[in-house]
Amino acid sequence: MARAPCWALGWLLLACLLLRAEPLAVMSVDVGSESMKIAIVKPGVPMEIVLNKESRRKTPVAVALKENERLFGDSALGMSIRTPKVAFRYFQDLLGKQINNPQVALYRTRFPEHELVEDEKRQTVIFKLSQTVQYSPEEMLGMVLNYSRGLAEEFAEQPIKDAVITVPAYFNQAERRAVLHAARMADLKVLQLINDNTAVALNYGVFRRKDINATAQNIMFYDMGAGSTVCTIVTYQTVKTKDSGTQPQLQIQGIGFDRTLGGLEMELRLRDYLAKLFNDQHPSKDVRKNPRAMAKLLKEANRLKTVLSANADHVAQIEGLLDDIDFKAKVSRQEFEDLCSDLFQRVPGPVQQALSSAEMKLDGIDQVILVGGATRVPKVQEVLLKAVGKEELGKNINADEAAAMGAVYQAAALSKAFKVKPFVVRDAAMFPIQVEFTREVEEDDKSKSLKHNKRILFQRMAPYPQRKVITFNRYTDDFEFYVNYGDLSFLNQDDLRIFGSLNLTTVRLKGVGDSFKKHSDYESKGIKAHFNMDESGVLSLDRVESVFETLVEDKLEEESTLTKLGNTISSLFGGGGHTPETGENLTDSVQEEEESLAETAKEEQGGKQGQKSSAEDAGEEQGEEKQQPPPSDQAESTPLKEEPQKKEEGEKVESQDPKENKETTKEEEPSKSSGASTATKTEEEKKIKAPKKQKLVHEITMELDVNDVPDLLEDELKSSMKKLQDLTVRDLEKQEREKSANSLESFIFETQDKLYQEEYQFVSTEEEREEISKKLSEASNWMEEEGYAAATKELKDKLAELKKLCRNLFFRVEERRKWPERLAALESLLNHSNIFLKGARMIPESDQIFTEVELGTLEKAINETMMWKNETLAEQKKLSPAEKPVLLSKDIELKIAALDREVQYLLNKAKFAKPKSKKEKNATKPDSGKNATATSESESTIPPTEGKQEDKPEDISPAEEPPTAEKAPGDEPQSDSGSKTEKKPEAGGESRKNDEL
Repeated sequence: MARAPCWALGWLLLACLLLRAEPLAVMSVDVGSESMKIAIVKPGVPMEIVLNKESRRKTPVAVALKENERLFGDSALGMSIRTPKVAFRYFQDLLGKQINNPQVALYRTRFPEHELVEDEKRQTVIFKLSQTVQYSPEEMLGMVLNYSRGLAEEFAEQPIKDAVITVPAYFNQAERRAVLHAARMADLKVLQLINDNTAVALNYGVFRRKDINATAQNIMFYDMGAGSTVCTIVTYQTVKTKDSGTQPQLQIQGIGFDRTLGGLEMELRLRDYLAKLFNDQHPSKDVRKNPRAMAKLLKEANRLKTVLSANADHVAQIEGLLDDIDFKAKVSRQEFEDLCSDLFQRVPGPVQQALSSAEMKLDGIDQVILVGGATRVPKVQEVLLKAVGKEELGKNINADEAAAMGAVYQAAALSKAFKVKPFVVRDAAMFPIQVEFTREVEEDDKSKSLKHNKRILFQRMAPYPQRKVITFNRYTDDFEFYVNYGDLSFLNQDDLRIFGSLNLTTVRLKGVGDSFKKHSDYESKGIKAHFNMDESGVLSLDRVESVFETLVEDKLEEESTLTKLGNTISSLFGGGGHTPETGENLTDSVQEEEESLAETAKEEQGGKQGQKSSAEDAGEEQGEEKQQPPPSDQAESTPLKEEPQKKEEGEKVESQDPKENKETTKEEEPSKSSGASTATKTEEEKKIKAPKKQKLVHEITMELDVNDVPDLLEDELKSSMKKLQDLTVRDLEKQEREKSANSLESFIFETQDKLYQEEYQFVSTEEEREEISKKLSEASNWMEEEGYAAATKELKDKLAELKKLCRNLFFRVEERRKWPERLAALESLLNHSNIFLKGARMIPESDQIFTEVELGTLEKAINETMMWKNETLAEQKKLSPAEKPVLLSKDIELKIAALDREVQYLLNKAKFAKPKSKKEKNATKPDSGKNATATSESESTIPPTEGKQEDKPEDISPAEEPPTAEKAPGDEPQSDSGSKTEKKPEAGGESRKNDEL
């Protein structure tokens, strides 16, 4: 069978790789309360902020939903003033919130134009636009994320699927799951939900890598944005890692926050103050009852707040605020500060919370750095500077873009397509999580009662990602336990009400009793529940297992005769006998999890100053697990470094030698006498060998009931995805139709204008212009009367019809535009070709490198080209300008290419040709001191003597020398490697060949 050529296989492999190639670019989205920043990393572009359609670096988080139109960004922001009811902003505050949450009531107060209703299935919030149209906050955020991906893809010029999304550090489990649902609706693959304060800290550390050393640096980031304020204490230092050696690390030590302290609240107060001033100026009017007027005032308040940050006073003015009445009022910075005096008093609160959670004092903070747009307010900086007691506040990072840049660095690190310098990130969980269960206990009077137990799973500020195991020792039948938040006493009452349900999940286990009946011969080691808090800070229960253990005898196989003989020979020659230890390195995964407690606990507490440890969270219970089960039912919380990867259906059995790390045999001296000692040693090893522990792990069925905010069901998620996809398709179709309509309208106006231009009138008749003008007028009238409702296909067909009508006219104009340049190029080539031909014919015959056939071919090409040009020009002059031209620019280009090919062929031959060597004739007379050497071109070359050689030209390898062959008339000339030259016999050819070699 014939084999495929290598190049064909190569192209096939390349095609397969291209088909399988995935998009390389990744993105990050910093979704703030007011605006979002998008960043990308792609090959050739390290880290870059994406510009939106208005070429701005940040985009308002706003969605406008009209009947058949959807707007984003600045367009939606403009719609919020014209039609406030259809423009939605600040909806992130409603994510993961039930209808009775205080945040929902606050949103209704701030934006009364929106109708919020309850989702009967989940008791969450829904925006109701009409009886048939309604959207959840997750769907709103999904639209924004999908729009952000569109901007990123347009900027990167390639599809993007992977993203890192920022969330506030105070987001709880329900809020984080809501963001993940929104990302899934947008068909985004979330590499990680990163806390925005962590992203800022990462961006700060990445660009100051050289300043980080083994000495810990404590930096406080104070981030006041539009909607909230977060204060974070971060420790930077270098640590040793297993894979990458010494690398920089950031560890979140403490976090404090205020959910409602931000720039939006300041703007709302300023808006209400401006409304009061307007009502005072016009007592008969009440601007508060007009949503459009209030939206205008809010926009002006935003501008006024920005201006007052740099000026002592400013004039607020709005044209036609209400009933065509203009508004104008002067506002000073002092008035603004008086309006927000109670807000400024809350500025130090997050600082104290952060210090408390980190168990640090202000003396331990090296620097305080400002982040977020609202920190530009002078009063905020003044109060904060006084609260932290520093000389100055750091302003050395981009307050708006730091989170987006840090998140995109993390995206590149998580992506397989990029390799970045490692930077260890140890984030912290703000809210403690615990496991609660109830068991039956026997009192002293032998009566039975129920006892409620709590075990800490993740304590406050525990680092993540991390895995933990809770072990239930005394249950022998099906039972249930609860995963709830732990002690939240550090939150005030308002934050607790906003926080929502403190109960996360109810877990019901089934099959526990069956596993005990099935393995009654084994000793129970408890029911182990494996928890995982992933990189996004989302907690999940991976699996629940019932673990059993028993002792089995280890039967050693008898050694074969050959093995005994080999051991005997080894002993005779002084080699120590080697006995294989079959139980070595066989460790059970569950036991590893238990034994790794102390080491992992130390790692978790590393770098954490004064981190509190729970005696219930593993330390004491580890000892209980290694000993016999305690008399009362206990639960064990064990941190995991790794999760066992083997999973089998039903159960799995693993073995472990309890003495695998101990010496099982005594070291003996090499035997020098006989093989009897080897046999005796083998028998001793059989006696010493201890029984092995055999563990069996049985998977337990679990049922989960979410207690905080129910997750969206799979069908509901798919329905929302389809709803958003339909909206996207509708938007694309609308954009395509608008593009087609604009193209048609533009063509009509441009062509009507061209009909009056001189160059178009010169190549057309009056009748032709009248016909085209008539069709254009008809199309224009059709656009005004019916075009607004026409389909995209109809618009494209109308445009194609008009282009076909005008094609000949445009062709004639275009040809006449190209003639001067093309004809000048042809004339220049003809002149240079003639000069070259004359020069080539003047070369002496002895030095001639071109054959007569080659020169004749060039001369023929020159003559034919000249003749074609003269005849075609003459024929063209006979035609009317309105007729189809016979002189075509493409024909001129073909003639230029053909003649240029002939000239280039001869030029290449001259470039690679060897000059003929001159022959010397030795005519030295014996009685004369002079050499009379006569040279003749017809004589052979004298080989050079040792020590004296003629100057020779630079050697040309055979591959570079053009092959010579007779060129027949009419043959297509070739250039470079494909050139053909004539080879003439040379006198003294052998000597010349030797010289070249």
